[in-house]
Amino acid sequence: MADNIVRDKSKVFAIRIIKMYKFLLKEKREFIISKQLVRSGTSIGANVSEAVVAQSKKDFIAKMNIALKEAAETEYWLELLHETDYLNDVEFESIYDDCVELNKLLTSIIKSSNNSTVF
Repeated sequence: MADNIVRDKSKVFAIRIIKMYKFLLKEKREFIISKQLVRSGTSIGANVSEAVVAQSKKDFIAKMNIALKEAAETEYWLELLHETDYLNDVEFESIYDDCVELNKLLTSIIKSSNNSTVF
């Protein structure tokens, strides 16, 4: 498969989310929000991967929209973890910035796909 930036970035992000989940469970003893975080944070890449093999342009855009919604949800959980002191500024900013970048990539892909006549 050719290089796919959003797929690669979403997979790396999912790995970071899983590691953060383990950290939150073991070190911070946080069990509720971290579970939501790992679900939404790993779902981004899963939906991007599904979009890569979409059967149609409509299917592709639908999967990318789901990935975008999951990225927005992940941002929310990260903000909550930060604002409740489960994540310090350094821990938060690094992963949050990656999430924002994924949001921007997904938004751009969806906009250009909606404007494109080719699939």
